[in-house]
Amino acid sequence: MEDQWKAIFTGVDHPAVAADDVELLANWYCEMLGYERYFKDPKPVWMLKAPDGTLLEIMPKDHTLRQERTTWTPGWSHVAFRVTDLEAAIAYLDTKNIKWAGEIIPAIGGGKVRNCFDLEGNMIQVLERHF
Repeated sequence: MEDQWKAIFTGVDHPAVAADDVELLANWYCEMLGYERYFKDPKPVWMLKAPDGTLLEIMPKDHTLRQERTTWTPGWSHVAFRVTDLEAAIAYLDTKNIKWAGEIIPAIGGGKVRNCFDLEGNMIQVLERHF
């Protein structure tokens, strides 16, 4: 009975980020991280697709004020984007004036990671992991 769930739950379909400016943030993820526009809902909401087929939702924020977050703030804290070569990814993002939130550190579970922020200040990670 326990194994039946393994065939039903296959992984994360998409994370979502509530944006101040949906179009601007969708453009940022496309230009900076190679996503493409996959589907637009009139709300407006963009579903973006990564080169590996995973999705990212960009949706409008509500009236709630943005709270300061760290990687350890309770709740969902960040999205990690996997890369094949962390140093090459960092060099590329440096040319785009990314705002870094620290140096390269060991990734929990193996590999290495560096924290940074997207256009609206949401924490993201660039992570190299080899299984």
